[in-house]
Amino acid sequence: MSDDSDLDDAELLGAHVAGDPDAFGTLVRRHRDRLWAIALRTTCDPTEAEDALQDALVSAFRRAETFRGDAQVTTWLHRIVVNACLDRLRRRNARATESLPDDEERAPLLADDRGPGTAVDDSARRVDVMAALAQISEEQRAALVLVDMEGYSVEEAAVLLGCRPGTVKSRCSRGRLRLVPLLAQYRGNRPTSVRVEPTATPREANPATSKANPAQNPRGGLAQ
Repeated sequence: MSDDSDLDDAELLGAHVAGDPDAFGTLVRRHRDRLWAIALRTTCDPTEAEDALQDALVSAFRRAETFRGDAQVTTWLHRIVVNACLDRLRRRNARATESLPDDEERAPLLADDRGPGTAVDDSARRVDVMAALAQISEEQRAALVLVDMEGYSVEEAAVLLGCRPGTVKSRCSRGRLRLVPLLAQYRGNRPTSVRVEPTATPREANPATSKANPAQNPRGGLAQ
């Protein structure tokens, strides 16, 4: 086994394309927690998140040579994960998203800006936020996850989602309006953190049933 731990993300991806059998596993292990969190937040369903993340990792493994270095590797991975989540959700229940006036302000109910001291029970609030996110459309949820929870700018989120910045703003606006009454109990105190952690561990990838032998267990290493 080669030691790829000292390589940066782009070098790992390049090594994978060049035939290094361990590079992709090292890359995914480095970022697996955030990739899993994004999938879970976007789908609000551990099973859907697991399947979408598996789809995304297989896609990233196969399409690694398409990475051109015009963005960070993490941005490229996040785009693939979000798109895999949206594709799965759309197949399950397609919904149309209507536009609303632009609103550039990050939703204070979702902002992940940790500050000193809070009387709010973070665990209970995480559960409430996940339940509330599950009640809005997948397009709105994906936009809010990227902008209000992951900290991407509207323009960056638009690149990730493959749409115009105005569309991201519109989806965020509608999603925030839907979330306000659902999370009304937290409006008195601006939350200092809404860090939604995984609530379940994905099934371990089975090399015999994976879509590709190199498919990664979302929470572990490459299937051997």
